[in-house]
Amino acid sequence: MAASDLGNRIDILAQWMFEAKRLVVFTGAGISTESGLPDFRGPDGIWTRQAQGLPTERRDFSAAEPNAGHVAIVELQRLDKLSFLISQNVDNIHLRSGIRPDLLAELHGNIARLRCSRCQTQVDKSANADRCSCGGRLVSSVVNFGQSLPGKELADSFWHSRNCDLFIVVGSSLVVTPAADMPKVALESGARLAIINQGETPFDRVAHLRFEERIGEVLPPAVDRLEQLMEA
Repeated sequence: MAASDLGNRIDILAQWMFEAKRLVVFTGAGISTESGLPDFRGPDGIWTRQAQGLPTERRDFSAAEPNAGHVAIVELQRLDKLSFLISQNVDNIHLRSGIRPDLLAELHGNIARLRCSRCQTQVDKSANADRCSCGGRLVSSVVNFGQSLPGKELADSFWHSRNCDLFIVVGSSLVVTPAADMPKVALESGARLAIINQGETPFDRVAHLRFEERIGEVLPPAVDRLEQLMEA
């Protein structure tokens, strides 16, 4: 698409963010590719390469730094525009970038945090503890295939999806359920749906606004434009 078309769509997204009263952002692995981490189903994603019989390189998630996309979401928080952030990522970058824990649901856990097997409280690995204050055993918070998603995070995510008026998908192929059901819940509740993702999603035909450009080319300028609208 032409650059002018991209500019028009960015202006529309900024206007929608300006009008939104309950804005929810949903992130997948694609938001962290600009921090040097691989995604899964993108053109050079882990599962894409495996399906083609190509080798995949192991990356150190803990060394990855927040990129402009992460920072733009923190700016939404600073502008008091972010109602909730739902993430499929385990890389800990959202928390490191400055997102408030009470505004974040990490559906698949976090490599830097442990979860109590009894009360589900989370603690940082850096605490070097093996027991929670309730006496429960501390285990990895990362959710592996076949394991249930954390109940509170899942319930909070569905509640915010159901009650938002703008749902922005950032870097997710939207095929892993139940997380991928959340845009559907938002749509059914009357929310606008915007998708920023390099690669097709099952929601492309019903999205109100679609970007296939890199996240760094879309979200930061849209938030900059939002700030201008708020200052006008």
